[in-house]
Amino acid sequence: MRLFFLPPEQTGEAEPVLGEKDARHIHTVLRLGPGEIITVFDGTGLQYEARIISVGRRQVRIALLRQLAAAAESPLQIVLAQGYLKDKKMDQLIPPLTELGVTRLVPFMARRSVPNPDAKRSLARRQRWQRISQEAVKQCRRNRPLSVDGVVSFEEALALSRTCDLKFFFWESGNGNALSDSLAQSRPGSVCVMIGPEGGFEAEEQYAAARAGFLTVRMGPRILRAETAAVVACTLVQYVFGDIGQNVLDNR
Repeated sequence: MRLFFLPPEQTGEAEPVLGEKDARHIHTVLRLGPGEIITVFDGTGLQYEARIISVGRRQVRIALLRQLAAAAESPLQIVLAQGYLKDKKMDQLIPPLTELGVTRLVPFMARRSVPNPDAKRSLARRQRWQRISQEAVKQCRRNRPLSVDGVVSFEEALALSRTCDLKFFFWESGNGNALSDSLAQSRPGSVCVMIGPEGGFEAEEQYAAARAGFLTVRMGPRILRAETAAVVACTLVQYVFGDIGQNVLDNR
């Protein structure tokens, strides 16, 4: 199944048009022609089977045949509140988060966050992360890309977690709980995962998170890089509460 992005505003048109990047891939790399069947997604959670009408180097016209049933989206909503990382580290974090089914990324400025970008630079990076996630969707066959928020403060990140059923503060210091300690609770519909920047969290931040309802969790005896910790934490949460280990809660 070949998957391409179609802007959602075009799904009601008789002959929607795929953009230049996908057109170039279809024309030059895949060498697809009129009449061949592809799959498109609109970034809102919907996928469609489509037939190619015409192929050019700059655009491909298609006809939508039918809407497809969603299959790759996790039933668990995972919100990752991530301490702001240096440029390439955040870029490299987006694809695996998308592949893991993470719903939303909330970058925040912790006390030990090193970069402090201005508003213009933050907007540019946010747009870049959305594009990276959109490309990752094509590979992992999700129905929608990772939603990326603008950069917020630590306190704002705590406030944004209020709607989540479970909240985990992953911290390498102190006596944290194991993630398995939360298995006695009912199956959550949403989970917030909070990971610190390269320098980690300070104790005052852990206290604030605990007051906001976060359970402090450890990830074993080894110190992980911030970007590694984010992927590990989201994998664990998806395994325990989501669709990677679908029988974990059922068989407890």
